[in-house]
Amino acid sequence: MTQATVQTGKHLLGLKGMSETELASILDRAAYWEHAPEKVTPLLTGKFIANMFFENSTRTRFSFEVAEKRLGAQVLNFAAAVSSVQKGESIYDTVKTLESMGIDAGIIRLKPNGVLQHLANHVRIPLINAGDGSNEHPTQALLDLYTMRKQFGAIRGLSVSIIGDIEHSRVARSNLWALQAMGAKVRLCAPENMRAPELADYAPYVSIDEALDADVVMMLRVQLERHEHGLISTPEEYREHYGMTVERALKLAPHTIIMHPAPINRGVEIDDELVEHEKSRIFAQMANGVPIRMAVVERALA
Repeated sequence: MTQATVQTGKHLLGLKGMSETELASILDRAAYWEHAPEKVTPLLTGKFIANMFFENSTRTRFSFEVAEKRLGAQVLNFAAAVSSVQKGESIYDTVKTLESMGIDAGIIRLKPNGVLQHLANHVRIPLINAGDGSNEHPTQALLDLYTMRKQFGAIRGLSVSIIGDIEHSRVARSNLWALQAMGAKVRLCAPENMRAPELADYAPYVSIDEALDADVVMMLRVQLERHEHGLISTPEEYREHYGMTVERALKLAPHTIIMHPAPINRGVEIDDELVEHEKSRIFAQMANGVPIRMAVVERALA
């Protein structure tokens, strides 16, 4: 096995402030794991990892579980809905309980902002952020960058448009920080009431027509569960003004690719016909999540 160049024994809470060198080392290590001849390696034999999901997830949780098992780790899957959290136990006490039982690392997904940093300050085991509130989702952004680098050969110089509910999107934030660190030009596109004003200091907001002029067009999920109070009038209206419709896809440059972090609201942020279109990399992104998460888990424990 080749030697890992990534740093080990540390949390991965977010990508803001991470250097291009460290980001690239994770992507490079993911490339190693993607092409490793063996499906399972005993690298983390004897290590116990808890997947602590205090918020529902399908892709992220199963992707981490596959990654951990491919590295030879013992995996404990924790779901808040069937735990003592339902009895009133705090997230902090739950994590400390699992730490006390001897786990070696925790993958954690949370709804509230700010809790993850507090946990990291009070536990001895490395924590990996699997999505916290509207703050960050670092492994999603890493697999997005990996997908782009596989497509174009490099990140530096790419133009990337992120379209959708920027205000509530942890994916948008992690991608913004990482893409800019690696030399990409990022633009944001969102309805006025879905913009995050603080991000305008880092990337400009542009119209949908301007956003389509990019190497990568990343559509964000419309978080319908967050819009019960009228942020969008109807899904149909959102599609008309901000969705990746078949008509808009025809305006894309021949080399432009379409991405989406999933889950997908078909017919809202992207037309059904485009999900598996030749320009789409949506399922490739999902596949790339496993080697990226192998690299991240290895970084924490190997």
